[in-house]
Amino acid sequence: MSLVRIDAAQATAAQAGFDAVIDVRSPAEFAHDHLPGALNWPVLDDEQRRIVGTLYKQVSPLQARKVGAAIVARNIAGHIERWVAGQPRDWRPLVYCWRGGQRSGTLAWFLSQIGFRTAQLQGGYKAFRALVRGELLGAPRRLRFQVLCGRTGSAKTRLLQALAAAGAQTLDLEALAGHRGSVLGALPGNAQPSQKRFDTLCWQALRGFDAARPVYVEGESRRIGALRVPEALIAQLREHGQCIHVELPWAQRLQLLLQEYGHFAGDAEGFCRLLDTLVELRGGERVKAWQAQARAGQWPEVFGALMREHYDPLYERSLRSSYRQLDQALPLALPDIGAGTLQRTALHLLQGEPQAPLPAHGAALAPAAVGIAPPRPAHEPGQAD
Repeated sequence: MSLVRIDAAQATAAQAGFDAVIDVRSPAEFAHDHLPGALNWPVLDDEQRRIVGTLYKQVSPLQARKVGAAIVARNIAGHIERWVAGQPRDWRPLVYCWRGGQRSGTLAWFLSQIGFRTAQLQGGYKAFRALVRGELLGAPRRLRFQVLCGRTGSAKTRLLQALAAAGAQTLDLEALAGHRGSVLGALPGNAQPSQKRFDTLCWQALRGFDAARPVYVEGESRRIGALRVPEALIAQLREHGQCIHVELPWAQRLQLLLQEYGHFAGDAEGFCRLLDTLVELRGGERVKAWQAQARAGQWPEVFGALMREHYDPLYERSLRSSYRQLDQALPLALPDIGAGTLQRTALHLLQGEPQAPLPAHGAALAPAAVGIAPPRPAHEPGQAD
């Protein structure tokens, strides 16, 4: 028999040494957030947890424990039969629940009695959550961020994906948040994660980066859909991030938006309901005009109008007031949104970066090949301080 209790710092540092991380909380608790790579072996499912909790409050703690113990025993037996029977003698599980109490303690005891070297997370998920919150305060400060800035439809997300494919360190906050960030940015068929889950995904990404190399990220607002970007992270991006100002011709921007938001062609009324949220900002008559274009199937016209009348003015106001290094940004002019252009641009940006991949056959790319201009001066000629 071998059963040890470890704290959250030990658990996350040594997590790769465990063969399984087992979350015994209910499926709803697990879906809300969990340790990276965890498996859900609930000792009480959602309905069973409700029943036991009701007995505890309305009848007595003793009655709740009697009923709960029988349910837990049956569920643990099922997990052992299903998941444990084929495990080798040196299998090492880490088990946790909400506070490191009876739910995880019971399963951990059974596994240790079988003979597995079992660890139980002291303080449970609650302790892990405290560790994530604490590390999110300091982790962004050790990293150098290259921030892709640019107007809506400038292919920043696609360039970020091309950078990732080329071997760059990238932080795709919109992918983690399950949202593109604008009023139209919900992804079809995808619900956003909980705030706690988003925090954990950000923490997991940040702790995996090499501080000797830059991290590429899009310039985001404080909120992505319903989620808040961790405060220390957004502050680091805005105060210390080196900006790359991505520009794309108007026609290419419009083409990209029509591709990215093409799903609205089959849901014009859903599109119009989203536009209702802009009435206070842009006025009822303007929003009604956009909605009329959408209902008429005039998608190039409505997205063009949204860029001119809403997104571009919003960008100029919000981004320039938020990102301290924007005036010293490296201008990057993309001629189009083709995969080849994005790949060449990504490889060019990675040249000179330690341990970064080089273009195919070792060929150097001239700045003109991807439209990269020299950095802008802090002030244009004749511009007053």
